[in-house]
Amino acid sequence: MYLGLDLGTSGVKAMLMDEEQRIVGSATGALDVARPHPGWSEQNPADWIRAAEEAIAQLKAAHAEALAAVRGIGLSGQMHGATLLDEGDAVLRPCILWNDTRSFREAEALDGDPQFRALTGNIVFPGFTAPKLAWVRENEPEIFAKVRWVLLPKDYLRLWLTGEHMSEMSDSAGTSWLDTGKRKWSTSLLAATHLEERQMPELVEGTDAAGTVRPELANRWGMGSGVLVAGGAGDNAASACGMGTVGEGQAFVSLGTSGVLFAANASYLPNPESAVHAFCHALPNTWHQMGVILSATDALNWHSGVTGRSAADLTGELGESLRAPGSATFLPYLSGERTPHNDAAIRGAFVGLGHESSRPLLTQAVLEGVSFAIRDSLEALRAAGTQLERVTAIGGGSRSRYWLKSIATALNLPVDLPADGDFGAAFGAARLGLIAAADADPVAVCTAPETAETIAPEGPLVQAYEDAYQRYRRLYPALKGAMS
Repeated sequence: MYLGLDLGTSGVKAMLMDEEQRIVGSATGALDVARPHPGWSEQNPADWIRAAEEAIAQLKAAHAEALAAVRGIGLSGQMHGATLLDEGDAVLRPCILWNDTRSFREAEALDGDPQFRALTGNIVFPGFTAPKLAWVRENEPEIFAKVRWVLLPKDYLRLWLTGEHMSEMSDSAGTSWLDTGKRKWSTSLLAATHLEERQMPELVEGTDAAGTVRPELANRWGMGSGVLVAGGAGDNAASACGMGTVGEGQAFVSLGTSGVLFAANASYLPNPESAVHAFCHALPNTWHQMGVILSATDALNWHSGVTGRSAADLTGELGESLRAPGSATFLPYLSGERTPHNDAAIRGAFVGLGHESSRPLLTQAVLEGVSFAIRDSLEALRAAGTQLERVTAIGGGSRSRYWLKSIATALNLPVDLPADGDFGAAFGAARLGLIAAADADPVAVCTAPETAETIAPEGPLVQAYEDAYQRYRRLYPALKGAMS
């Protein structure tokens, strides 16, 4: 058996998988996000451990025999979080999360240093880890002075599991401290934020062994000794391993809290000017590109909170037949935007409201706004040299057929739906646990699921969507000008 642990923003998911890659069971421990100030987003790392304990306890209650047979564990997690520890591994402050934008000034200053884009292949986004440490140094100097270790969220779980300070390439590529082409820490980038390589975890590949489970935890969960913990992956690279998106030209669109358009690459293809992320993949000698939008299902959940209707009820009101875009346009910049704007200060808007703008029409505009934001990412990937012929849809938002039709039509690409099953980050993490523990061939393990159905673009509406997308694109500079 193999266990995948995925530390998400809203919970820790634990998934058990057998050696034939059949899912035996899964469980989740819930998490909350603290927002003490506008633009801030934090979690207490102790809550990650509590949630992981809850999820594993549920698995033990339902599948004790299977849990006892675990030989490898893979880790996946939300990227970019700054988990700061002192000399004794005590947490110094709440973790600053991926969608926290307080360090936008520090990010702009670091991005002005040419070596960051040259070595990392990326813009220094406010959500990345390095500008967060620059913010802490400026605003909480007494905490910065005590920092002995900077860990990413999933690697704090590794420390708890194994006692090891280790990370891997895909997650570390989102810190702004990794030389992404050479797959190693950059001492000059660390020095630019007044840090040293000794404060960073040891780096391995995602498929490598990175510690063994501590005996007291193994005993508590009924596991044997010597259970290996794999390097693992950042959440999107882990999802790619779960989806089998590891070869050149393969791609998926993820409709989670954030939205991601992910393309696997056989070589390192940076193009930071397009605001595309160019990161290491979880498999050795592979890389990937991502367009990232900060609010995907988060935008629908916000709309749900405002209207007092569940997300399922809202999308249900639309039915399944795709409609032509109406007069209302929604810009989903509720917490700023990454691709293609790199703008932490921009905020969302409804434009073109009229008496006819009913709740269903506003829901339609929200879904279209996210679809157009993903189209922005597709255009950015094209500018970075990647051409896609189709994408596979994953994430909670992919349960809405209306949304899938909207995305297929906005991208003018077929959208594949995988056969029933959970192929997300926890599954990808379990696969990495299998590869590390069984010394298996990564490509042979990370196969793509069967396609259950393909959602084609709605031909008669492609031009209407194109016209609406061009209107959407013109609104960002107008909105930015109005807010400045």
